[in-house]
Amino acid sequence: MKGIIFAFIAGACITLQGVANTRISQDIGTWQATTITQFTGFIMSLMILLFVRDGKKNGLKKVKPLYLTGGGLAAFIIFSEVTAIQNIGVTLSISALLIAQLFLTFLVDINGWFGVAKQKMRLPQFLGIGMMIAGVIILKF
Repeated sequence: MKGIIFAFIAGACITLQGVANTRISQDIGTWQATTITQFTGFIMSLMILLFVRDGKKNGLKKVKPLYLTGGGLAAFIIFSEVTAIQNIGVTLSISALLIAQLFLTFLVDINGWFGVAKQKMRLPQFLGIGMMIAGVIILKF
């Protein structure tokens, strides 16, 4: 249950962040808004880290260098989301974003990428993705 609650919180925050970034980018530019978002996210994470201290410093040495670049993807995520919202609106943008996330996680599960245990996908999972895509098509019209 805790995981579901945090997933809902994350989803709400992604949507609110996308709308706020779009509004900021209208005043100062998309890459500038992306930079501010990344910087404020870094500061907030650093402040939380200083209070929570739940990790292990030595564990960083065990992480594959490729995985350490994952945070860099956030710049492209923010830029793409802001650009999408400006062009097609919030609802359609977030719907498409969620389908892309679900489709890619589907591939990660099937192939066992990033050390994730392989999962077998069956007809209900394929139907679920198909229904989401159909829902976005319906939303567009």
